[in-house]
This record gives sequence, C-alpha cells and structure tokens, in this order.
Amino acid sequence: MDADLHEINVVPLVDVMLVLLVIVLTTASFVSTGQIPVQLAKAQHADASQDPGVKVVLMADGGLTVNDRPVTLADLPAALTGLPRSAQVVVWADKQIALQRFVGTVDAIKGQGFDRIGLRVER
Repeated sequence: MDADLHEINVVPLVDVMLVLLVIVLTTASFVSTGQIPVQLAKAQHADASQDPGVKVVLMADGGLTVNDRPVTLADLPAALTGLPRSAQVVVWADKQIALQRFVGTVDAIKGQGFDRIGLRVER
C-alpha cells in the first residue's frame, strides 16, 4: 500500500487551473475594453458626446451598473448616495430593454434628487 502513495494525481490541479484561466480571460476582456457592451438606440439629431458625471447603464440581459459598478434596481439609491445632486446623470440604455424598465430607473434616479438626467444614443 505504501507504493501507491508515491504518485501525485495532477488531473484535479489541471482542472482547477483551466477554470481559473477561463475566469481570468473572461474578466480581462471587460477590463481591456473598459466597457460593458450595450447597443444604444440611434438618433439623427443627438447632441455631441460629453463626459457624464454619473453613468448608469441598463443592459439587455437585465443588468444595471452605476459608474461601471454592478448594482440592482433596489440598490440604486444606495449607489447614488454621496454623489453631488447637481451632477449630470447619463443613462446608457440598450435598445432592446422594455420602456417600463427605463422609466422605472429614471424615476428611481429622480427620486434621489437628481434633476439633470440625459439619455445616451448613437448618431
């Protein structure tokens, strides 16, 4: 029986390393682009792009981010706490989301005292 214990089984180690590699490569793609993919609606008469004070992204898969930090709609007021109420909030809404979800998010932002809310679109 002692002879069997001299071998090291590397299969579990290789499995764990492959999973870690997949996780690193997946997160690295978000870090390298710096953005979460959102297909914006198009408008012919959109204003020139400006740097938003607060960036709120509504994704087609149901995700929501505030300044690139994932949050839920219930946590949105807490994520906006501490930000100046005079800051411009720009909502980046995927063109596939339901109108009610967009309206609910804007309503939650206005409920926190933000008056300058814009919608980001593509030309």
